Amino acid sequence: MAAPADSAVAAPKIPRHVAIIMDGNGRWAQGRGLSRTEGHRRGMEAVRAAVEASREFGVGYLTLFSFSSENWARPPLEVQFLFGLLRLFIQRDLADLHRNNVRVRVIGNRIALAADIRSLLDQAETLTAANTGLCLVIAFNYGAREEIARAVRSLAQDVAAGRIKAEAIDEAALASRLDTAFMPDPDLVIRTSGEMRLSNFLLWQAAYSELLFMPLYWPDFDRAAFVEALEQYAQRARRFGGLAARRGA
Repeated sequence: MAAPADSAVAAPKIPRHVAIIMDGNGRWAQGRGLSRTEGHRRGMEAVRAAVEASREFGVGYLTLFSFSSENWARPPLEVQFLFGLLRLFIQRDLADLHRNNVRVRVIGNRIALAADIRSLLDQAETLTAANTGLCLVIAFNYGAREEIARAVRSLAQDVAAGRIKAEAIDEAALASRLDTAFMPDPDLVIRTSGEMRLSNFLLWQAAYSELLFMPLYWPDFDRAAFVEALEQYAQRARRFGGLAARRGA
């Protein structure tokens, strides 16, 4: 899909996979004298904007870090509110996502989640499984170190059972056991709020991703911010550990 005419982003430079650490809901709200929960509620509007912009620009995969395995340390009422937002998002938005040919996938550890949450996540994946448009990946109760540990444990169990040999384990074998085995690594990882760290998000997969740290808080992330991120990505030279191609080479 070609980029819209109002953008300087060339279609070949559109990233196939964009991953976003949606940070700053609470600080956005506190700066306006509002509750942290209101910040999370406004952050849902930014989620919708990011999904629409991804569809508009032809991004293939959009991964959103919605609830980390470390977020359990937040106040119980805030955690409950975040879970309520997930329920509300699926109940209100799933039909629209399905109608727009969006496929929903969920990564993260579901074992610790309540049965009704697991059921909602399964429902979203099942309903949209045959869709061929944007793949919206929700990282929920996700932590990269825990994900890698689960992958290693799975490989170790197969070695112990004699199903594979230890020397057969390479990068591809480990990657195939990660939650993200169904999709390409992110081309672009965006974090809002000005914080400059990955915070246990896609640590393996982001080895060669372009990282972009934007100063705005997540509720202020709109289509214009998405365009700015794509334009900055288009100016990057991705080397993957090698040398940049020379002009005329």
